[in-house]
Amino acid sequence: MTDTNVQDLPEYANPPVTEVVCGVLFDPIQALLAPHLGLLWEKFKPEYTTCQEVAPLAPVVEHSGAPLSVNLELSDTPPLPRIWFVHTDENRIVQVQRDRFLHNWRKAHPDDAYPRYQNVIEMFRERLSGLETFLQENELGEVVPRQYELTYVNEIPRTEGWEVSRDVGKVFPDFAWRLKTDRFLSTPEDINWRTSFLLPAGEGRLHATVRSTMRNKDGQPVFIFELTARGMGQDSSREAMWRWFDLAREWIVRGFTDLTDQDAQQHIWGRRR
Repeated sequence: MTDTNVQDLPEYANPPVTEVVCGVLFDPIQALLAPHLGLLWEKFKPEYTTCQEVAPLAPVVEHSGAPLSVNLELSDTPPLPRIWFVHTDENRIVQVQRDRFLHNWRKAHPDDAYPRYQNVIEMFRERLSGLETFLQENELGEVVPRQYELTYVNEIPRTEGWEVSRDVGKVFPDFAWRLKTDRFLSTPEDINWRTSFLLPAGEGRLHATVRSTMRNKDGQPVFIFELTARGMGQDSSREAMWRWFDLAREWIVRGFTDLTDQDAQQHIWGRRR
């Protein structure tokens, strides 16, 4: 992505971002065993003081010109769980499994401010470098990327431009609910829309989802607006990897701007340009 593209990206003073996930899917590292994950935690433990086990993620892979696929690969090596290393502030998570590494920033507390893309991607780069150093030191193999992913989760509560689910068009104009007095169907109980867009030059796809739900902490109705870019170009170098993440970020920011209401952008989220 060129400097010009960066300079003219829309910018928001108060974006509704509640989570950002940066990740890389790679060839399974069969030599990585459960004891190694304990040793890896020691590397991260000064900052990421809590450890959790969760179910592993299936490898969802984008193919140019074809629907995404879930690859269920057979192996003689027993499966490992996905391990979370949770930061002492609870707003950062390192996720590791045999074929994937992710780093999350999440809004864990009301006063947690979105740290902006450059800081988020730098945290991911540093933690990924830590994993690679660990693999090298223990002669376990190396990270051979198969796909990259970048996800932004936005939480839009009822107070931000809408009151009931049929108001979805006030926030997302492309998905407006037609208000007709003679229609048979009443106000929808739930909203769950999904669409996707091809990235340029076969670099992957941007997936956009909008769903209605109730916020766990207070039962407040919210729209969850998730934008996920997944893919990878022909060049597998690290320079190309970081260019891909910059491209993904550009598409996510511009996609958010395309799909949301201009008045909400200006008066609720403080669009600056």
